[in-house]
Amino acid sequence: MFLGSDALAVGPFTNRIAYLDEGDYVAIDHGSARIFDRDGKPVDRPLKMVSASAALVEKGNYRHFMEKEIHDQPDACQHTLSAYLDPVSGKATAPAGVDFSKVTRIQIIACGTAYYAGLISRYLFESLARLPVDIDVASEFRYREPPVIPGTLAIVISQSGETADTLAGLRWCKAQGLTTAAVVNVHESTMAREADLVFPTHAGPEIGVASTKAFTSQVAALSALALAAASARGHIDAAEEARLTAVLLESPRLIAQSIQVEDAIKALASDLAKARDVLYFGRGAMSALALEGALKLKEISYIHAEGYAAGELKHGPIALIDEATPVIVIAPSDHLFEKTMSNMSEVMARGGPIILFTDEDGARHARPGIKLIIVPKSDDLVSPLAFSAPIQLLAYYVAVQKGADVDQPRNLAKSVTVE
Repeated sequence: MFLGSDALAVGPFTNRIAYLDEGDYVAIDHGSARIFDRDGKPVDRPLKMVSASAALVEKGNYRHFMEKEIHDQPDACQHTLSAYLDPVSGKATAPAGVDFSKVTRIQIIACGTAYYAGLISRYLFESLARLPVDIDVASEFRYREPPVIPGTLAIVISQSGETADTLAGLRWCKAQGLTTAAVVNVHESTMAREADLVFPTHAGPEIGVASTKAFTSQVAALSALALAAASARGHIDAAEEARLTAVLLESPRLIAQSIQVEDAIKALASDLAKARDVLYFGRGAMSALALEGALKLKEISYIHAEGYAAGELKHGPIALIDEATPVIVIAPSDHLFEKTMSNMSEVMARGGPIILFTDEDGARHARPGIKLIIVPKSDDLVSPLAFSAPIQLLAYYVAVQKGADVDQPRNLAKSVTVE
């Protein structure tokens, strides 16, 4: 008999799982488990077969699970997108059957990396579907008691589906009478069982504490949902929906190509590993990716890092710039590129060393002395997916250079099941 916070924790030992309801407790010995409800009455909870077996959680030829999971991302995104996109008809659908034409507002609730996936999706829901989005850190959400607006769809995002603060936010929304949906990777998790709708990701088991393939799968699923919402609300026609569906279906290939910059990133790691502080800048959806990149670096390499919207540079962060503070700039050659380059010039004028993540078009405008990582050119819809793997690889190789425990960083757990 084994107890665990989610199915993956006991995956190496069994594939037969009984999920406890809220308030349940269990007494186990070597041969049996007795489950009681919140009133102390014996109850039976059905056994379920799960796929989180030991065979699925091997590192293979990779040094760390995180490295393997970064390389798993093309397949993870492909499997996820196949649940939302029809390549034949060129249409995007919401698997749970939600009618976005009747949704007036979206409330996203999440923690950590999942929160940054939600931030990226906000740009897409608002620009493509013209659907207002509020997003909150789950640990703060219900304590501010936000006003409930009819027609709001509350979306919680979690890899495990067991994150305590996010689950509490889901229950608060249900108590207010809102329709709830869960973007989850563990399809039998508490959130999946309690939400009205489930938007699954299909990343497979993720072992590394620092989320990689679960993050990009969340972004992929939410991007497809934004596309479905835009179509349902009449903000794009059939031809544009088919074009954007094709663009989104190309993202696994773009991710695979972006992983090929691995050697160039590895060459930068030794110098970056010497830094005490690192700043990340981006605009638009890339500002959310800057936050995610900074989180990745600090949680596995223990280097202090902060992410900012590039336009905020002169509102405070520029005071931190000096020759010893590397600045990571994430800037695809989109409509915001020139503004980001202007911010980058401000950094260079103050002696800040720069690593620029851009595409081939953007690289042509780079000044001498800038270290370049060139990512495949992509449509704005999928650029967060194309740029994610290189940002993750940078954090990974810096952590390896420093000798950190990449898969199990100090003080962190994979599933945060207490507040």
